[in-house]
Amino acid sequence: MSTRAARPAPRPPEGTPPPAELARQARAALSGAARLARWADGADAGLRAGRDGALPAAAVERAAGALGLPAAQVRADWDRARLAGLIELHGGLARAGWRLRAWDRDDTAALRGWVALFDAWSLARPAPEGAGPTIVAEVVEAVPQLLSLLHLSAGPVRLPMLLDMLDQRVAELRTERCEVPYGPRQDDPDAEGPVDDAARASLAGLLDWALASLTTVGALVPPQGVEAVDGGREAQLTPLGNWSVWVKLEQICVAAQSPAGNIEQTAAAMLRGCARLTPGPARAEYRAWLAARSVGAAVEELLVVARGEDALLRGLAFEALRAVGAPAEPAVRAAADEPALRPYALLWLVEHEGGDPETAPDVLTREESTWLWVDTAAAVADHGESQLLIRHLDSAVQGSVPRLLEEVRAVGHPRTVQVLVALAAAHPDPALAKAVRRAAFQVHTGGV
Repeated sequence: MSTRAARPAPRPPEGTPPPAELARQARAALSGAARLARWADGADAGLRAGRDGALPAAAVERAAGALGLPAAQVRADWDRARLAGLIELHGGLARAGWRLRAWDRDDTAALRGWVALFDAWSLARPAPEGAGPTIVAEVVEAVPQLLSLLHLSAGPVRLPMLLDMLDQRVAELRTERCEVPYGPRQDDPDAEGPVDDAARASLAGLLDWALASLTTVGALVPPQGVEAVDGGREAQLTPLGNWSVWVKLEQICVAAQSPAGNIEQTAAAMLRGCARLTPGPARAEYRAWLAARSVGAAVEELLVVARGEDALLRGLAFEALRAVGAPAEPAVRAAADEPALRPYALLWLVEHEGGDPETAPDVLTREESTWLWVDTAAAVADHGESQLLIRHLDSAVQGSVPRLLEEVRAVGHPRTVQVLVALAAAHPDPALAKAVRRAAFQVHTGGV
């Protein structure tokens, strides 16, 4: 059990627009990207991007002519559509993402699309020339603290204050890595602050870049709207930016309240911990673990576990993916092309699309159902009791043990022999156990 003290989740800031209004703002911010994504999805013979994901010049020209836009705007909208998940590339071919399909009817899709763009703010503009990759990465890592300050201030914040915080945070990051602080004045023990004037000027340039990028994605109010009375520059979050920072702070608080203390574990370790929990607490644990990670990284980590040899973790990984919901759909749909994951992925997709869980197995072929039966039996054999394995016989679609054994032998599951041996050892009927052992021997030797 985690010993970490639970923290209350932050309240939405006063004056935060209702979700429907925030969704309207998100759609407005991404209207150009959505329009281009729809055009690309409907392009004759499909639209193929270059190796770097950018639109080829010919495609840019076609889109500019069709939509009446300058080429530069087409390129910008294409980048935003990809970052927001409105368009996805499959083998270089552009397809509508789930958010685009749900764009007009689902406020959550619009808000998640904008948050994805917000999370990718550092890609909105190129970093200043001459800025090294290390200090750029440190500034990107420090920006969430600046955004938290802007959120908690509930109003404009002067740039010198943000620069001081950026200065301190970069120094902290270097100290945490046991590195020399950025630009120190080691020859002057009385010097104040962790960086010298030249280094501070470099950080100021990177702060300008970060603020401009955040403004580009719609997280900050444009500068002309927040000029101080004395001519000093200020920064202020837009309603969407303020809401998004609040959501992320709330997620951190949810993650800190992990009931079983698995938040900091790998996906495999978290799932092993959840194997001992009943469904309700397990779902709470999945959500807390997911809240502490980006969606893409969490989904990929869960699928890596699902591809492993532990059948129990494979099933639990897809249970955790159910807690992800719609953002996991593209990855799960792609996983349906992998034989070992296909039955789990097809069942996930049916339930995600509103199908009845009771009839969901009907989407599987006889062979897929048999493969899933063996895989589930492997999980029971490894982690359950012998009585569970015996009862698992009743869930087979074949209806009789001889027919089940015949189809199990043909399905080619890598754990078939172990499952049959375990079933033979557990079953109280000597005749049935003998038949099962014979089938295990035939699979092992390749006989008939």
